[in-house]
Amino acid sequence: MKLAQRVAVITGAGGGIGRAIAISLARRGCHLALADIDESGAKFTALQAREFGVRATWHQLDVASRDAVRAFPDTVRAAHGGVDILINNAGVALGGMFEQVSEEDFDWLMEINFHGVVRMTRAFLPVLKGSQQARIVNLSSIYGIISPPGQAAYSASKFAVRGFSNALRHELAGTNVGVTVVHPGGVNTAIAQNARLPAGAPPAEVERGRKIAQAMLRMPADQAGEIIVQGIERDRARILVGNDAKIVSLLERFAPVSYWNLLRKAIRA
Repeated sequence: MKLAQRVAVITGAGGGIGRAIAISLARRGCHLALADIDESGAKFTALQAREFGVRATWHQLDVASRDAVRAFPDTVRAAHGGVDILINNAGVALGGMFEQVSEEDFDWLMEINFHGVVRMTRAFLPVLKGSQQARIVNLSSIYGIISPPGQAAYSASKFAVRGFSNALRHELAGTNVGVTVVHPGGVNTAIAQNARLPAGAPPAEVERGRKIAQAMLRMPADQAGEIIVQGIERDRARILVGNDAKIVSLLERFAPVSYWNLLRKAIRA
């Protein structure tokens, strides 16, 4: 896929992987409609992207809002004329064992991580079908391949993104719209620090968990963004970001039930 003069919509573009993807696309001459619930973050990314001579707009958007997402394609078309690439990157994290996590927090995460992806896809698919060549790119996670304890909600949402993406790819086979699912490993973003935690969790336990999670987030976000954009250029159906994601994917394939016992031993070592 040639990215110059294309138009890409990116959610969660106010920082982290979303911002990195935006800058990698801008380097290739791709125009951008950047959405985030944090409008100031989206604006900062857009101003950075404009340094590469592309048209970049920023938009405040809550992907958990049905009405806001439904209206967003008209806003983007008014600014850019059309859309060639939709990148569903917006996401949140929620730690804690299933019995600790409230129903409200579980639903909050699913509304953003999964239903937000579905809403955006439903809203933009008719627009994408008007492009000569289009692609939907959905961000899952390494936790959309494996399911560690303490990640029941997050892993459920990312497995759902994976399943939705794969089924959608099969449904759209032979059309002008391709579908890519992305599984990042440990990418150095603020997601661990910003994760929502169960009410009443002991502060010492919370801090320990955050330190462990942050230590696993090693790959710079700009490197992850470049890997993802290269995968889009190559029309990849699946993109594994980082050696950790690649190793875990192989381990899960060969030991689909017992992989966690092997990983737990490796982590303790």
